[in-house]
Amino acid sequence: MTAMSLKMKTFALGMAAVPLAGLAYVAAGAIHADAAAVTAPPAPTLAAPLDNVVGLRRLTESQYRNTIADIFGPDVVVSGRFEPIVRPEHGLIAAGAREASLSPAGLEQYDAMARNIAGQVFGEAHRGQFVRCTPADPKQADAACASAVLTPIGRYLFRRPLTTEEQAFYVKLAGDTVGNTGSFYKSLELALAAMLTSPKFLYVIETAEPDPARPGQMRLDNYSRASRLALLLWDSAPNEALLTAAAQGRLTDQAQLQTTAAAMVRSERFEQGVRAFFSDMLLFEKFGELSKDPIVYPYFNTEVFNTLPEQMLRTITDHLVTRGGDYRQLFTTNRTFMTRALGPVYQVQVKHSYGWEPYEFAPGDDRAGLLGQAGFLALYSHSGRSSPTLRGRAIRELLMCQPVPNPPGNVNFTAVQDTTNKAMPTARIRLDAHSTDAVCSGCHKITDPIGLSLERFDGIGAFRTTENGAAIDTDGAIGAARFQGAEGLGRTLAADPQTTQCVTTRAIEYATGRNEAADSLVEGIEKGFAADKYTIRSLFLRVATAPEAYQVPGKPLDDAVKHVTMAAIRQGRP
Repeated sequence: MTAMSLKMKTFALGMAAVPLAGLAYVAAGAIHADAAAVTAPPAPTLAAPLDNVVGLRRLTESQYRNTIADIFGPDVVVSGRFEPIVRPEHGLIAAGAREASLSPAGLEQYDAMARNIAGQVFGEAHRGQFVRCTPADPKQADAACASAVLTPIGRYLFRRPLTTEEQAFYVKLAGDTVGNTGSFYKSLELALAAMLTSPKFLYVIETAEPDPARPGQMRLDNYSRASRLALLLWDSAPNEALLTAAAQGRLTDQAQLQTTAAAMVRSERFEQGVRAFFSDMLLFEKFGELSKDPIVYPYFNTEVFNTLPEQMLRTITDHLVTRGGDYRQLFTTNRTFMTRALGPVYQVQVKHSYGWEPYEFAPGDDRAGLLGQAGFLALYSHSGRSSPTLRGRAIRELLMCQPVPNPPGNVNFTAVQDTTNKAMPTARIRLDAHSTDAVCSGCHKITDPIGLSLERFDGIGAFRTTENGAAIDTDGAIGAARFQGAEGLGRTLAADPQTTQCVTTRAIEYATGRNEAADSLVEGIEKGFAADKYTIRSLFLRVATAPEAYQVPGKPLDDAVKHVTMAAIRQGRP
């Protein structure tokens, strides 16, 4: 059997799974194997875990990486290119994951990564953590030892126990390949690589059960809830505690679900989940496309570029997680972090040559809040100039959940782009001239009055007071609310109820992978969010424990979709 035909066979079988006993240490959410861990009896296999499949979501790159690090250890390197998940218009990548297929080229990349990971796991440096049995002959098959090794790993990778069929398949796969490799350990590598390219690992498969509170309706079952909690709150796979809670049926009990989720949002790993959420909400994948004209911005180098998303995330997590701050104050906080590379951009002195250090702007400084950060300002600018329109649109769409239409294809941007025209020296003047076009004025009226308040920051977020020698006017408006500069914009956003309603809606979408939610669910969670002074732990806890979020709309997927095949994945129908 060729490598590709073996891969296709194992990928097609992928919609079945294997049990996993006690491979992990249970400390504070960790999954990684520990020397004293494999003492528990084998977990029971599942007879048919896929009878009521109601949804599939492809793992994001960060979820994949975090899962591998948590199961096998942070020193196991994940190297390779991830096929991107297409973001739906005005939605999250988390929602796009529900529609994400895999091309043959994408599967090849996953296969290469899987083989590399498996080689590290069962290489001499790591195998002692995962292989606790001794094969009778290291050059021959040993079904009992292979089962003892693969079954626990499969339980973590598939986020549930393996079925009897799956367990038998991966053990047989290991046994069948010993003859070709001449090594028991190499055969384990091939079996693990097959698990890592199975759609049951690459896709989060949500299954349902009858809902006793709603006769004739369905709700997510315990293992699906365990996966949702882990991905929402930790951006990773369920740990031993979650899998055990699922096995005992505790996650469909509202009181125990509340207790479990509350412990998770208090753990250190919650910061990882918050980082992933805001990276999705704020379109951080656009940093991969960011480029600046080196002639216009000679000081925008690789070192500066690499710090921008991290500065934003450090500001977010410090305010929301470490300090438990009010979400609204994220747009007015004076606290951030600096590196030596960022010092010249912000025109501040940084004490340390390496690493990050806390920094606090003076009260009333236009740099206050998330929107005064160079990362946001550079991301929503052109390569050689700032863009009030891009910045205003980003604020409307990302922070207020108010979609802005795309411009018509025949728009003439000449007046806006001509930054050398002395008759129109500032962006405000150029935009005023451009927006006299009736085709353009409708959208510009809802974006430009916001973005123009940020014009004291150029295309890389550096401060300025003039453009082409003319003073910059930072008068801004959102609806009837008028303000001055970035600091005024931050205070206006903090006071606007659309800001908190938007993050509530996004959190629900992020958790469920669906870009629609019942108004009653959004309103109920936002009301509790407000009662708890808009803390991010409160928001995520309420989303994670809302019974409505686990209710299943519609019917289970039919058998043709349930039993994923390689051909179906190729055609984009996972």
